[in-house]
Amino acid sequence: MSTTNWTPICKVEDIPVLGSRRVARDQGLDVAVFRNDKDEVFALLDRCPHKGGPLSQGIVFGTSVACPLHNWTIGLCTGQAAAPDEGCTPKFSVKVEDGQVFLDAKELATQATDLVRPIAGPARRTACA
Repeated sequence: MSTTNWTPICKVEDIPVLGSRRVARDQGLDVAVFRNDKDEVFALLDRCPHKGGPLSQGIVFGTSVACPLHNWTIGLCTGQAAAPDEGCTPKFSVKVEDGQVFLDAKELATQATDLVRPIAGPARRTACA
């Protein structure tokens, strides 16, 4: 039987209502921890599956977040984009005890550490041979 090691992140009240807080990791993109108007807390990789927008800058409503770049709706429980859009961003296990928010230490260290945010800018041109 495996036990989960939980890493303390912050107090629930440290996350703005209908907002988020970013958690930096040693490797990989940040994790966004969200709080809705019912004080429910969720955690997703801070990267929209569409164009890599920072979900931590999106607007939280119900159990979803709207990506700030193109307004895709991402489910906070699953990381899944709402139809007709398609895609998923990794979700992280989260628990709240006595007002303290915890994330799974193993997931923080290993999950989605290879994903990167797309680089914005002009298209790269390749020389024709």
